[in-house]
Amino acid sequence: MATATPVHPVDEVPPVRQLAAFGLQHVLAMYAGAVAVPLIVGGAMKLSPADLAYLITADLLVCGIATLIQCVGFWRFGVRLPIMQGCTFAAVSPMVLIGTTGGGLPAIYGSVIVAGLAIVLLAPVFGKLLRFFPPLVTGTVILIIGVSLLPVAGGWVAGGVGSKDFGEPKNLALAGFVLAVVIGVQRFAPAFLSRIAVLIGIAVGLAVAVPFGFTDFGGVGDADWVGISTPFHFGAPSFHASAIISMLVVALVTMTETTGDFIAVGEMTDRPIKPRALADGLRADGLSTVLGGVFNTFPYTAFAQNVGLVGMTRVRSRWVVAAAGGILVLLGLLPKLGAVVAAIPAPVLGGAGLVMFGTVAASGLRTLSEVDFKGNDNLTVVAVSVAIGVLPVGVPTVYEKFPDWFQTVMNSGISAGCLTAIVLNLLFNHLPGKASPAEVTAEPEAASA
Repeated sequence: MATATPVHPVDEVPPVRQLAAFGLQHVLAMYAGAVAVPLIVGGAMKLSPADLAYLITADLLVCGIATLIQCVGFWRFGVRLPIMQGCTFAAVSPMVLIGTTGGGLPAIYGSVIVAGLAIVLLAPVFGKLLRFFPPLVTGTVILIIGVSLLPVAGGWVAGGVGSKDFGEPKNLALAGFVLAVVIGVQRFAPAFLSRIAVLIGIAVGLAVAVPFGFTDFGGVGDADWVGISTPFHFGAPSFHASAIISMLVVALVTMTETTGDFIAVGEMTDRPIKPRALADGLRADGLSTVLGGVFNTFPYTAFAQNVGLVGMTRVRSRWVVAAAGGILVLLGLLPKLGAVVAAIPAPVLGGAGLVMFGTVAASGLRTLSEVDFKGNDNLTVVAVSVAIGVLPVGVPTVYEKFPDWFQTVMNSGISAGCLTAIVLNLLFNHLPGKASPAEVTAEPEAASA
């Protein structure tokens, strides 16, 4: 009798109960980041509360569809790994500029549609660049992803950037409590519960936060039960050359970031990314971005927040993240449910975020531990790349005197660090150059022999 072929952990389908719990955990991990982009862009354009709510539900709906395309896949679309999709922050500055000075939302959506088509066409080209991502580069990029996310968690811990009580000790105490719960569950609870440590931490944190007045659910009563995003709700898209050029720069940045995320998840799940899979994943990004332009939302990319959750929980099934995509579709169709999730206070998310984002950075260090640092310049490659990648994170205004296209590339610590690591790896390890220290010390011995 023939033995059944073992199923790779990425393709395993957990029981429904676990699918729902693990999937909800992924949704909670990325929700604040997912709704931030429509809030920032809509707020800068002074949209009405009703239009802002519309942008958020449209975003959640397309987030879910984009995640399903990426995880489940069809034909040559989808990387088929546990990858969560969300709006890219790299597009925020250009979109605010287009929206406020260059034609409003129709101009934004026109440029987003063109950028999405460009990503679909460029995906095979990017797929062939995988040889430029050895462990030296991938480990450095994963480390930068984790470090650049930590300030996001820090903002949540303090109460959410812009909140009136930002930095209050009570916020840090709540975040610290959630962090302690997450660590305690992971250390002492049975295996299944330890895998949903983040979900338990958020649930316990919310239970504590409500009686202490950290949040209220007043917005839930005001939200509609059902809301469906219709194509071109804000008018037919318009196509402006300057808007399209800036969004094409964003497309290149997001493709670089997404490549780093795919490689990170590939390493965490023991399914290393291959050129064809990379191209399929980027093609799915492009399709989702086109859908974003049609359904009143923005460019999509792999969400680094959830990379940390995969590494921390060691739950590698792509069907778990597909379930999270299904939950996001529901949240997009049922605004009342979305309002419940939105009521979770920032410090609760911050406590969980510290563990998740730190896990990404630690995964980068684990990859770098495989790299040989003796008798070569690999340490310089890592040092300079991390420095360039962290610079805009530590000093957000460092490039504000530079042209917009330069800011779009370099203000993203992930893309800046990634490009630096690729260039320095080529410079030190691929171009013919000076003899290595080992060769230099060997020459005098040969001469004296």
